[in-house]
Amino acid sequence: MLIDSHVNLHAPQFAQDRQAVIDRAREAGVALMVNISDKVSTFEATYAVAADNPDIWATVGTHPHEAKENPDLKAKDLIQLAERPRVVGIGETGLDFHYDLSPRDVQAAVFRQHVIAARETGLPLVVHTREADAVMGDILEEEYAAGPFRLLMHCYTSGADLARRAATLGAWFSVSGIATFKAAQDVRDVIADMPEGRIILETDCPYLAPVPMRGRRNEPAYLPHVLVKLAEIRGWTLAEAEQRTEDAFFALFSRIPRP
Repeated sequence: MLIDSHVNLHAPQFAQDRQAVIDRAREAGVALMVNISDKVSTFEATYAVAADNPDIWATVGTHPHEAKENPDLKAKDLIQLAERPRVVGIGETGLDFHYDLSPRDVQAAVFRQHVIAARETGLPLVVHTREADAVMGDILEEEYAAGPFRLLMHCYTSGADLARRAATLGAWFSVSGIATFKAAQDVRDVIADMPEGRIILETDCPYLAPVPMRGRRNEPAYLPHVLVKLAEIRGWTLAEAEQRTEDAFFALFSRIPRP
């Protein structure tokens, strides 16, 4: 079973042909998708895609770029929305010090509220991190010491040291089309060392289309290209890569019934 653990089907890039995109994903063998919330203010649009499709689920959260929109966001607000039956994760949340579209202290404060929500609901935390390795590692370790929670380092492109720190906390990792990029050997090196039972797939569509689709709007239908690259990096057959990523996905997103 092919599973796209991170799609943004509510994004405006899909406004004109969303159903056709979903149909193409199914035709390509993608059996499940998780539509990711990027800000609480647009959660209803994110959730509607899941509510209308039995093979699509949703998360609730605010991306670090958008943390400034609701700097006083509280875990209880996320927990309440997470009671919806098709919500299966908390996030996308985290730290992004590359663009700094929200103040760093606000990003950190909002991120910690998401951690609390993940801890209290038992739902996995979908973590975005860019150019914030040391701070991210410190926050994850501090919060984990306060009480365990499940976490996914989504579209992981950060360093090997943070990957090791997160893996020590039992993190899962998702591999995206970046793994196919010619200049991304450092990313492939980290993927080669990820815990084999905790790797899943994603497209992060409409962004990060894999080779040979690079430069186009990304779609879940392109996920097989990511699977091929992951199998190559890890030395797995395609069947092994598909089975391993499926098993890892359901171990993480345990609210989703396994067919």
